[in-house]
Amino acid sequence: MRRYGKHTDEDDIRTRPGRRNTRPRTSIRPKHEDAAEGLVLTVDRGRLTCLVDDRTVMAMKARELGRKAAVVGDRVALVGDLSGRKDTLARIVRIEERTSVLRRTADDDDPYERVVVANADQLAIVTALADPEPRPRLIDRCLVAAYDGGLTPLLVMTKSDLAPPDELLELYGALDIPYVVTSREELENGDAADRVREHLAGKVTAFVGHSGVGKTTLVNALVPEERRRITGHVNAVTGRGRHTTTSALALPLAGAGGWVVDTPGVRSFGLAHVDPSRVIHAFPDLEPGTEGCPRACSHDEPDCALDQWVADGHADPARLYSLRRLLATRERTEGD
Repeated sequence: MRRYGKHTDEDDIRTRPGRRNTRPRTSIRPKHEDAAEGLVLTVDRGRLTCLVDDRTVMAMKARELGRKAAVVGDRVALVGDLSGRKDTLARIVRIEERTSVLRRTADDDDPYERVVVANADQLAIVTALADPEPRPRLIDRCLVAAYDGGLTPLLVMTKSDLAPPDELLELYGALDIPYVVTSREELENGDAADRVREHLAGKVTAFVGHSGVGKTTLVNALVPEERRRITGHVNAVTGRGRHTTTSALALPLAGAGGWVVDTPGVRSFGLAHVDPSRVIHAFPDLEPGTEGCPRACSHDEPDCALDQWVADGHADPARLYSLRRLLATRERTEGD
């Protein structure tokens, strides 16, 4: 069947453009100089709840960010609808440089690194003194992750009415870690929250701990109203804004100028991402002694210069023992 007349010209012929005839792409991306600053409070199913000025805004990551993901604690730049009204959505177009990163892997053989919290100043490691029993290997692993990520550790021991803290304090005494000891009664009457709050003022503190130690109970006591305010606008279909045990949540600490980040309970804390050579930075009294170490020294071998450094009286032997115990955590399981 003839589709054109006798006297057609090339303008009458419709052609399908080839792939190379489409509009060329450009690598130049908009700078979004008018973007608003925000803080990521929680992440749920690809939706991020952000604090912009004094309101919470729901947002999603812009495609131009590629695989780079924003996590709780990230400082971000947002464009789009920033009103915070229900069913509105903004775009995160930039993630600012991080000052610290708390990371973990599922286990020591897992190459996939998970960023738990960004820009935190402090890591509060919550452990019960009994029911459940303390897990020193898990505490050690959390300490290594804190030192590696640039966070200062804080040890919070709960349920002192069931067991004394002496043994655990002796184990970690050489590390000079700040600590708080609380009981069940103090968690219920608010005294525990007041004592912990003294260590949190003006800081961003991430809380970690395994199930049953009282971590979330303590966090709720520290910020009783803020969790409901931030997570109250839940979409029944998508679950937007909902905080569950599968996601971290940043909450402002009223009157203290700080932030509390509640993280899901952990069963394990893999350290596949940790470079052991960075852990020494948490021991400033031992670090100068490594200058005489052989190249790529593990600091736990016969030729390590730290042995002589300690023998000459430059540092406490207990500190060297603690360093080597932490460095060995990657080679031990948390239940050992």
